[in-house]
Amino acid sequence: MGMINEFDTIAAIATAVSNAGIGIIRISGSEAMTILSNIFEPYNKKVDVHQLENHRIYYGNIKDGQEVIDECIVLIMKGPHSYTKEDVVEIDCHGGVTVVYKVLNLVLKNGARAAEPGEFTKRAFLNGRIDLSQAEAVMDLIDSKNEMARKNSMTQLKGGLSDRIKQLREEIIYQVAFIESALDDPEHYSLDGFSEKLLELDKQWIKTARGMLDSYDNGRIIAEGIRTCIIGKPNAGKSSFLNALLGEERAIVTDIAGTTRDTLEESVTIDGITLNIVDTAGIRDTEDKVESIGVERARKEMESADLILFLMDTSVQISEEDIEILQQIRDKKKIILLNKSDKVQEEGSFDSSVLQEYISEETPVISISAKYGDGIDNFIIELKNMMFHGRIDVNQEVYITNARHKDALAKTYESLECVQRSIEAGMPEDFFTIDLMNAYEKLGLIIGESVEEDLVNEIFSKFCTGK
Repeated sequence: MGMINEFDTIAAIATAVSNAGIGIIRISGSEAMTILSNIFEPYNKKVDVHQLENHRIYYGNIKDGQEVIDECIVLIMKGPHSYTKEDVVEIDCHGGVTVVYKVLNLVLKNGARAAEPGEFTKRAFLNGRIDLSQAEAVMDLIDSKNEMARKNSMTQLKGGLSDRIKQLREEIIYQVAFIESALDDPEHYSLDGFSEKLLELDKQWIKTARGMLDSYDNGRIIAEGIRTCIIGKPNAGKSSFLNALLGEERAIVTDIAGTTRDTLEESVTIDGITLNIVDTAGIRDTEDKVESIGVERARKEMESADLILFLMDTSVQISEEDIEILQQIRDKKKIILLNKSDKVQEEGSFDSSVLQEYISEETPVISISAKYGDGIDNFIIELKNMMFHGRIDVNQEVYITNARHKDALAKTYESLECVQRSIEAGMPEDFFTIDLMNAYEKLGLIIGESVEEDLVNEIFSKFCTGK
């Protein structure tokens, strides 16, 4: 996205382009009201469009010369009290594809240029209404897959992350300024005992940065969902369990072993937690070339998964294939699901005590019936306990969901640790300022205080047009 025309008046369709009830064309820039005056005729024809009041809605016609294109309502938001801090006009017309594009082309013909992806939000950032982390939260909000992701995005949009970063930067830069003042003017600023005080502050900063970094795993899971792999030997009930979670028959279920030949991916949200589920082929030795490819893919999915759901058929004895799977997932985060609890178990058919040799005490073992849905509630409880340590509160905490933020925080953490080591090694105070400034600048990357133009352009290029 080029910077040459960043102050042109821009326009774009702000709603999905389809045959809908309403379509919205958004205009932003210094010429927004002039463009509107050329194409909009208020119901009260005596009203001067330039004199329309701020934050008011007006009814009228969009006209191309004498031709009426559509009836519409127009929302006026004059800068700086608008999303972009510029004059913003939104035209709400009928939502047919032809109508919406006709109105947009009329706006462009009268002096606006087509907005690039994310350019409205980019202007909000460049004009200081929001910082870069808040701008990214806008896109996260649009892309949110579940209620927890939505709440976390709103918390960041309101400044939950920005406020923490800004406070940390203020504290760091104050200490840098004090060191430099003391070095320049030792008669008025004393550094006696300063290292000890800075060490305590630095430890607190390290703790804050570490806390935000540690929230990333939960944050990623909130935003993207848990990469979940359902595994087990053939006919263990994997597809039935997937269908029970989805509430529909997406996977083919038969009594024939080896029905699932490839991986099947689905997404389901349970109590605000999104599971990106991969149903895999039954793991066993097979001469079938197609099935063997599916088994190999199942093994690869096991390696990349955040969570393994291992279904075991309790209507038969534990087999060598079960033991082999248990050995392969020994170090993976997993839940053992003892399926077919609805069937009468013959004495000696399944000995669950064998599991203890291959799993830790913390590994949940849950009895279920995938066919009838029994035990699913217990599974959900264990899922929350395992992935979020039993507690997650997006109303009170800020979770880092952006890899760019994580990288900046990791470098901040490293710089702050360097400060601690320098203090403990008895280094001169001017050594501290180098790493403190590094931490200050890395934190600035998160909110856009010290960010390259190319990175800004790259971030906003990922936005949808009209936002």
